[in-house]
Amino acid sequence: MTFSNTLINWYEKNARELPWRNTKDAYSIWISEIILQQTRVEQGLPYYQRFIQAFPNVISLHQASEDQVLKMWEGLGYYSRARNMKFAAKQIVEQHNAVFPSNYKDIIALKGIGPYTAAAVASLAFDLPFAVVDGNVFRVLSRYFGIETPINSTPGKKEFDVLAQKSLIKSRAATYNQAIMEFGALFCKPKNPDCIQCPLVNSCASFANHKVNLLPIKLKKLKVKERYLNFILLKKGEELLIEKRQEENIWKGLYQLPLIETEKQISEEGIIDSKDFKKLVGQEPFKITSIQEVEHKLTHRLLKIRFFEIEINKFQNNHYEQVKIENIDTFAFPKPVENYLKTLL
Repeated sequence: MTFSNTLINWYEKNARELPWRNTKDAYSIWISEIILQQTRVEQGLPYYQRFIQAFPNVISLHQASEDQVLKMWEGLGYYSRARNMKFAAKQIVEQHNAVFPSNYKDIIALKGIGPYTAAAVASLAFDLPFAVVDGNVFRVLSRYFGIETPINSTPGKKEFDVLAQKSLIKSRAATYNQAIMEFGALFCKPKNPDCIQCPLVNSCASFANHKVNLLPIKLKKLKVKERYLNFILLKKGEELLIEKRQEENIWKGLYQLPLIETEKQISEEGIIDSKDFKKLVGQEPFKITSIQEVEHKLTHRLLKIRFFEIEINKFQNNHYEQVKIENIDTFAFPKPVENYLKTLL
């Protein structure tokens, strides 16, 4: 296995010092893997450190409230990851006596854990022979072996799963998995990889065939849809109204300002004249002090957001929670709302 051994040799000389690599604690490794989904290491590292400090073991995570967990997660996005972790902690406490399961079948049965995360925890914590397949692994395998099957197709996923498992050095599963992921992150990068210095260049199929920048191949993404969100910051002195999102949708469990969502972009006057706005402010006189616009991109959504800052003498609607502006940083908000509210503090 020249390919696999070369990766391990490279890794042992070039690996980054990261806290989850200095432990065999399955809980810590699990937390790191969930945080690093859809998140770069540089961004995820401080979140990991704060999260482990706040919830050092599965019992403390289980005992924490959802609001506490979401607040600690604030800014990372994809908040279902945090909610799933909270539920998985409950599973571990109730079904495994608060001990993280040590076999693949039980690990993958936990909420929010798929094949990649199960393989990562099983191999890194328990040295079990399961190969990881993430974006970095897809890229390294596709380029080195010259595979042109789309990585996000059903045949492609099966082909890469088989190849990844075949390439795994079972006796060094943890090191090999770390090595191929690290190599993809630091060396075999998506754009402009340094092929001349690559230790695998002499046997890399895509380099030999001038296809490095063409691989891996992905099917075209789904069309991004737009959503139109109008948040109303209804302010009375140093107090404002917030609510907790309950519906099965983006940002479930997070707090937000009163929201008027529309199917298409309508004028600012149209929002002010809408039934929802009138229901919110009632018959009280109000003053519009500012209107701000931002865009926020999600995987398959482009959120077109407006914030209306409204001053009013009396709150009319008891559906919302009334809080002081100085206390809003104790609640977990979606990132665009959090950024906007920071301007008030």
